[in-house]
Amino acid sequence: MRPKDQSLAQRLEAGLLAYDQERPLIGIRNPVTRSVFLEQLVESVHRVKYVAVIRRRTLSERSADPNDDFFDPIKAAIVHHQKGELDEAFWLVFLFVHFGKHARAGWRYIRDVYGRLGNGERWNWANTSTDLPGFRAWLHDHRSALKHNGTPSGFGNHRKYESLDAYSPNGTGSVVESYINWVGRTHQERMEQACQHTAGDPRKAFDYLYHSMEVKRFGRTARFDYLTMIGKLGLAPLEPGSTYMQGSTGPVTGARLLFGGEKEAALSAAELDSWLIELDAKLGVGMQVLEDALCNWQKSPTKFKRFRG
Repeated sequence: MRPKDQSLAQRLEAGLLAYDQERPLIGIRNPVTRSVFLEQLVESVHRVKYVAVIRRRTLSERSADPNDDFFDPIKAAIVHHQKGELDEAFWLVFLFVHFGKHARAGWRYIRDVYGRLGNGERWNWANTSTDLPGFRAWLHDHRSALKHNGTPSGFGNHRKYESLDAYSPNGTGSVVESYINWVGRTHQERMEQACQHTAGDPRKAFDYLYHSMEVKRFGRTARFDYLTMIGKLGLAPLEPGSTYMQGSTGPVTGARLLFGGEKEAALSAAELDSWLIELDAKLGVGMQVLEDALCNWQKSPTKFKRFRG
């Protein structure tokens, strides 16, 4: 652990030990597993704060160009947000979550679809939302080029079971159609509706959108990732009020290990969620940090490893 992170780790350890006096954290009674969990917490704090850091920077327009090697969908969303192009910023977050970042191919699927394989036009929000048949036809006609252009390809780790198919019920064409239908006219109107419905409470607005997000193939992880990123980018005042354990895999396994000492501990997602809310009152790191740290820690609870994807 880097020296500058030591004070943060010490504060977090004090919070963990204080909570352990109220509700046993059996999984980190061992100093080794506690140390690894602390490292994962610190790593997750940095990962979540990264977006806030780059939001303050002046970013190059190259990061918003899908035909440029410097393209990055999150940086692109920031560039468009700074220019007042809200729909495009939201759209890029959706593409970021749907396609993910492949371990070897990086952002290639996003770049190739968003940038129409470099033909000079883009499947941006305006074009896609007003010409969905055209988008699906293009996706179908270029499916071979998208998959086999001489370089690695694929969806990100969290999206590895997705499909580029334009017309199947669960392929990219149907996912995009359901997202456009969920958004409605503009993203801003959708977000304002949520804020009005929940009296401007960021946690209640997050929950309202989470449960209303009828987007195909967007299960618990995709909805959580999409909405937390919207909040971190400042596109809408959203904040998760819990870790949304129901339907998760890695995070719920990590929470069972933390509280029950075993990955298969007989603890329900609902009680784990409530306990993690209590725990965060001691730690003050936020639900996304806890969710991320638990997911990564359970993969290697006795040896710290950095995980991406």
